[in-house]
Amino acid sequence: MTTLDFTKHFPVDEDDLQRLHARLERDAQAGGLLDIGYRTVDSGVGPLLLAATPLGLLRVAFATEGHDTVLQNLAARISPRVLEAPRRLDAIARQLDEYFTGRRHSFDVALDWSLSHGFRRTVLEHLNADIGYGAIASYAAVARLSGSPKAVRAVGTACATNPIPIFVPCHRVIRSDGTVGAYRGGPAAKRVLLDLERDR
Repeated sequence: MTTLDFTKHFPVDEDDLQRLHARLERDAQAGGLLDIGYRTVDSGVGPLLLAATPLGLLRVAFATEGHDTVLQNLAARISPRVLEAPRRLDAIARQLDEYFTGRRHSFDVALDWSLSHGFRRTVLEHLNADIGYGAIASYAAVARLSGSPKAVRAVGTACATNPIPIFVPCHRVIRSDGTVGAYRGGPAAKRVLLDLERDR
């Protein structure tokens, strides 16, 4: 069986494709059909996938997680109506850039907590409220803040599975002995974020 190369006979104009995509994005948004919009951005810890629902930022994913895999997971868990929609994430991307260039010490971003439940969500909400820019806390201290002093391991799990890293600052939680501990983006990324905040 032969495969036809239609691009020989019908050349594809990249500008036309971009215009069509922009129209699709606009129409999907206007029609309430865009449940998850996403884009990728460059950052101080490599390419990041940002995904948002109409409620707010849903997911931040590091390249090591596999962006396609993350999008497939979001389609299965939240909604299959997923589309690259950079405009939905413009303000979020701008704040992230300001953070990495040292011009922003806190985020003003609506968050969609749909991927966090129970104790894990409680832990993540405390990270947002109680551990400010440049500060650090141990897993044990966060367990106490969350109302379960003995749940140190569960705090570690909550941080390791945080769906909105950087914006929900689990990188500020370290081991009691001062070592950085595990991180969804890897220990090198965690160290970059800690150093960035320490040096400002």
